[in-house]
Amino acid sequence: MKIFYVYAHPEPKSFNGALKDTAIDALQEKGHEVKLSDLYAMNFNPVLNAGDFTERKKQDVFNPFLEAIKAVKTGAFSPDIKEEMGKVRWADLIVFQFPIYFTAMPAIMKGWIDRVLAPGFGFNPVTNSAYDTGLLKGKSAMLVTTTGAPKEMYSEGGAHGDLNKHLESITHCVFEYMGMKVLPSHIIYEASSMSKERGTEELEKYRKTLFDL
Repeated sequence: MKIFYVYAHPEPKSFNGALKDTAIDALQEKGHEVKLSDLYAMNFNPVLNAGDFTERKKQDVFNPFLEAIKAVKTGAFSPDIKEEMGKVRWADLIVFQFPIYFTAMPAIMKGWIDRVLAPGFGFNPVTNSAYDTGLLKGKSAMLVTTTGAPKEMYSEGGAHGDLNKHLESITHCVFEYMGMKVLPSHIIYEASSMSKERGTEELEKYRKTLFDL
């Protein structure tokens, strides 16, 4: 299987860094082909702007939606976007790993989605049934995420509410909208205060999850 691993954490020596390294090793050990985008290491620009397009449909007013539709047909995306789109096209499965910030993904990951999964590339912009005509149909997607707060706070009735419901803004409104099959999310709670022993256990659990894909 061809697996594209999109990773966002600013510290290579963090638990998230160990989680990512464990994933790459496990997937390659199982014989999968893996491509990695380490967004912080790449210094990926998360800001969608006019520079995303090497040619413009309209010069006087910047409409990113219309510019993206045109760029899909002409190839007029900036080189960094085209490179990431190539990895998306190549992949059978896309894994997104990041820590939870304010019940959501880091800005750099959201910016990757905004710039790369563009209209005309990730979803069909001219239909009222986009969920049925997503342009990434046939691919699968999976979220891997960590929290600082304990599971009780991210559960139904907890202070933050059910984390899986928060993540539906990604799993449903992005992945399923684009036609992808959504695999169960792998969530590790209270990562910032775990013991070394529990950290080792969690890495092994994640390794087993990937082996069982």
